[in-house]
Amino acid sequence: MKAVVTIFRRELVSYFSTPVAYVFIVIFLVLTGVFTFYIGNFYERGQADLIPFFSFHPWLYLFLIPAITMRLWAEERKSGTIELLLTLPVSMYQVVLGKFLAAWAFTGIALGLTFPIWITVNYLGDPDNGVIFAAYVGSFLMAGGFLSIGAAISALSRNQVVAFILTVVTCFMFLLAGFPLVLDFFYGWAPQVLIDGIASLSFLTHYSSISKGVIDFRDFIYFVALISFFLIANAILIDLKKAD
Repeated sequence: MKAVVTIFRRELVSYFSTPVAYVFIVIFLVLTGVFTFYIGNFYERGQADLIPFFSFHPWLYLFLIPAITMRLWAEERKSGTIELLLTLPVSMYQVVLGKFLAAWAFTGIALGLTFPIWITVNYLGDPDNGVIFAAYVGSFLMAGGFLSIGAAISALSRNQVVAFILTVVTCFMFLLAGFPLVLDFFYGWAPQVLIDGIASLSFLTHYSSISKGVIDFRDFIYFVALISFFLIANAILIDLKKAD
């Protein structure tokens, strides 16, 4: 774990060494405020909960997190620093895990900076703080899922724009996997077991359960399994592409 921690620190510091990190955080905070208070009608609802706040997180992550992950490996490959990174006495999986955890921690910092909305709803009413805490956990887990997908796709291309677009499309498919927009394509020719399997991959289905305070162990298993799968895929792709 020492190597993972070292890579984690290096990557996390690199985020804040450029204005990109601060721009991302500011945009994330501004957009959450706009969606919560203006589109979600936080005050007009007159209810002491954060449903308008958390309901827009999947759509914010859909575009903001690919902006983080597109540079994880695409920039390393384009600049040639990936060869130097892989000559260090660390395994591929340690590098992948360290970079992912740094990106996840950075996203967690941005999410944590939204705490004033939690204070605000407690000042205005008497919310169920257990549900709010569960929703934060669910949002953080969902962000990890987006990040793992984006990291794996970033390993496929040297071009950050291509990585961004592919990540947005893939994450969009995972978001709506349980909805007719995606399932209609499989009806009529795919077996029901396959359709049910695709429907169970929906980010929105698992996230909405947690955000409502329903703690289902299967939802946690889903996000952990998803993150693990794409991190393993990330390591395999880097190993295959390192000679390119």
